[in-house]
Amino acid sequence: MLVLGPLGFAAPWLLAALIALPVLWVILRAMPPAPRRIVFPGVALLAGLADRAPVATRTPWWLLLIRLAAVAALILAFAGPVWRPVVQAPADGPLLVVMDAGFAAAPDWAARQSRAEAALTQAAAAGRPAALLLADGRDGQGALAFRPGDAWLSGLRGAQPQPWATRLPGDPATALADAPQGALSTLWLTDGTDHANRAAWLAALNDRGPVTVVPPARPLRTLSLAGGETPSLTLHATDDAAPAVQAIGPDPQGIERALASLTPGDAVTRDGLRLRPVAIDLPPELRNRITRFQVEAEAHAGAVVLADDRVRRRKVALVGDPLAEGQQLLAQTHYLRQALAPTTDLVEGTLGDVLDTAPDVIVLADQVQLAETAELTNWVAQGGLLIRFAGPRMAGYDRLSDEPLLPVALRQGGRDIGGALSWGDPRGLAPFPEDGPFAGLAIPDDVTVRAQLMAQPAPDLAGKTLAALSDNTPLVTRDRLGQGQVVLIHVTANAEWSSLPLSGLFLQMMERLVATARLSPTDAAPQDRAQPFWTPEIVLDGFGRPSEAQGLSPVPAADLAQGPGPDRPAGIYAAGERRQALNAGGPFVLADWPGATVEAASTAPGRDLRGALLAAAVLLMALDAVGSAWLGRGRARGAAAATLMALMLLPGPRAQAQELDPQLMQAASEVALAYVVTGDARIDSASQQGLAGLSQALRSRTSVEPGAPIGVDLDRDDLSLLTFLYWPITEAQPAPGPRAYLRLNAFLRSGGMILFDTRDGDIAGVGGPDMSQALRRLAAPLDIPPLAPVPDDHVLTRTFYLLEDFPGRWQGNPVWVEAPTTTAQAEAGVPFRQLNDGVSPVVIGGNSWSEAWALDENGYAAYPIGQGWEGDRQREMAVRFGVNLIMYVLTGNYKSDQVHVPALLDRLATEERLAP
Repeated sequence: MLVLGPLGFAAPWLLAALIALPVLWVILRAMPPAPRRIVFPGVALLAGLADRAPVATRTPWWLLLIRLAAVAALILAFAGPVWRPVVQAPADGPLLVVMDAGFAAAPDWAARQSRAEAALTQAAAAGRPAALLLADGRDGQGALAFRPGDAWLSGLRGAQPQPWATRLPGDPATALADAPQGALSTLWLTDGTDHANRAAWLAALNDRGPVTVVPPARPLRTLSLAGGETPSLTLHATDDAAPAVQAIGPDPQGIERALASLTPGDAVTRDGLRLRPVAIDLPPELRNRITRFQVEAEAHAGAVVLADDRVRRRKVALVGDPLAEGQQLLAQTHYLRQALAPTTDLVEGTLGDVLDTAPDVIVLADQVQLAETAELTNWVAQGGLLIRFAGPRMAGYDRLSDEPLLPVALRQGGRDIGGALSWGDPRGLAPFPEDGPFAGLAIPDDVTVRAQLMAQPAPDLAGKTLAALSDNTPLVTRDRLGQGQVVLIHVTANAEWSSLPLSGLFLQMMERLVATARLSPTDAAPQDRAQPFWTPEIVLDGFGRPSEAQGLSPVPAADLAQGPGPDRPAGIYAAGERRQALNAGGPFVLADWPGATVEAASTAPGRDLRGALLAAAVLLMALDAVGSAWLGRGRARGAAAATLMALMLLPGPRAQAQELDPQLMQAASEVALAYVVTGDARIDSASQQGLAGLSQALRSRTSVEPGAPIGVDLDRDDLSLLTFLYWPITEAQPAPGPRAYLRLNAFLRSGGMILFDTRDGDIAGVGGPDMSQALRRLAAPLDIPPLAPVPDDHVLTRTFYLLEDFPGRWQGNPVWVEAPTTTAQAEAGVPFRQLNDGVSPVVIGGNSWSEAWALDENGYAAYPIGQGWEGDRQREMAVRFGVNLIMYVLTGNYKSDQVHVPALLDRLATEERLAP
């Protein structure tokens, strides 16, 4: 290929024909030949006559230019011009495709797969051996295998990005040891970030041959959690955009959705990145329901921050007796307030007042004989955490053995260890048990206890002791009551009995105790990073979607501190009563590529100019015909030129039309319903029968007259002529290829709808296996907007029938559609919310609608639903939902506009009355 600046030519030898243009100019100038002057006396009789159709003696210069330009355009077109071509040095050696497979590669993963597939296919056609390196850190440290390029396609299509940063093998020399002879050409599909061993791999590949780097097409944005007394988020981005951060968690009905939208602050530039702080300024009730934070419109694990104990703020209630004015600094509540205020939301007042605020933790500072004991007992039994501190009042209470809500039985009167009338010295603290909530905390040498409230000896006293003094007398005890727990600290919360409240250890101990709220203490296990293992509970995939951890082993604490990796994906890890989030996002470093050819990401490479030049040549020829006709001034010639020009400008038939499936062409004219062929004969038969039954209902009840349903092979068929696609989900269904996903995304963007039916409505939500994982696997590469359950005022509930539920063969399960924008507001006087202008591109549910719509060859229901009248009514409601769905696809949200009709009629009536 010849490259001249941004222009390249696939057949540059044809440009030699441009040399003939000057010769052609001379030839055209010589035609017609110059006339010779011959003296003929009879010509005098023609003097004074005007020639109505003169013939030019020479071709005008402007007509010559048009003809030469047309010829030049044809020559350039046949030379194969390409604007900004992808210049690849001719190579016959091996090919290595390196794909960064960390979370940063997830946003345009389908495009990366398509580019890698094209390169491997071309290598296979040229007979070049090829190797595929997925840089996800899971490959062994051995040598890469070089095989025919098409041998890697199946593995490439099934590959997925991982919820950790890209990882390359450690030693490039070992990995490339089996590379065949010849210059090694490398195509590196990078995610744009720097990572370990990248520089060493780049140097090694540059030494072996040319390296072409394909940068990401989209800017990268990650989210990280900044710790401290007030946890906050930080948005890291390569561009100036400031997308909102969605706080996601279950709503009061238990449905996971966006509970709030957080706005990033002003940006600060650091190392080429734009950093924006995101404050978590939410009420405690809302904040404690949040399970994760996610950058809006970003679908990768780095844009997700999972919420753990560092994010959730417990509501803590303090109950104590206020001291006289001027002595507030001596009160126990003052020390507790200073310890808990940075990490919790405090409420103070009487016990009756704070119980009404529904706190997570109640702290009683030397309180006995409370009037609200019954209400407090019920609150603890329902899951509350009660923390009590000893003091002079509790020690002097004469019925201390009858005091309820104590974890252990106590002796009346306190123990004076280091007072003026005691013989002993103040006691220090014994090391904390490794299986308790204080495991791993360092005990300062200056923390001593001078007095304490003693526990009665009992066989189970050791099991209830969380902390003890150096003489093994209990300092902190705990017991379970119903779903909650009661904790007693056997000293005061001020410095009257010990120096513990004056130390930083007191803050750490209170933070650990508060973090155990709403958790069962009987399941206690090692819970600090100093403990050996953490168990994964929830993990993310590369696209940032959470799921339950399956088949993963406990992770050593030392490995957990290193961040996400192949054996420890991003997720929530548990150690006893504590939950630790391992998040993939955070600051990153942009990569540089010395010695490599980096493709421009801002423009589409390889734009073919052949069609534009051919069109220009045709237009110039038409202008030449018009110009010649004008010079000739003949009606016949002018009409012929005009006709020729019209024929040349008419659009020709599209070549692709001959390649379309006749069924698809018929579907465009008949509005036929289509379904995805899964390969399961029973499921495909149910889909065909179901859409046939729904088509029959549409023909009999509406003005829509659909044709026969058609099955669609996503890897082969064109979807541009379809409007509605029913996709039943099966576990064994293979994922379509990258080109199929490109067609599916184009189908969704052009107004089409896909109804995903997981068909698991009979087992979803009751602990049985469902199709959620299969749905995530199949729909991951699709450009699906944020979803939400169908609200009561959605257009889908009233498109044709008024519906409150959307049953199929099963019922009672939520149906998901595109979520309304957070800024959508209802107008005054309009009873329905104005949703997004258009149709939801996807509808997701599990009610097995095709089986509810299905009719056999005799016109009877093919599958049973329920029993008796209830089953018949459920089938009728399923058919009505199908009618609403198809009418919604075909007509959009016009029903929402009907609410304006009364106002328009009133306005017209008013204008008629005011008219003269």
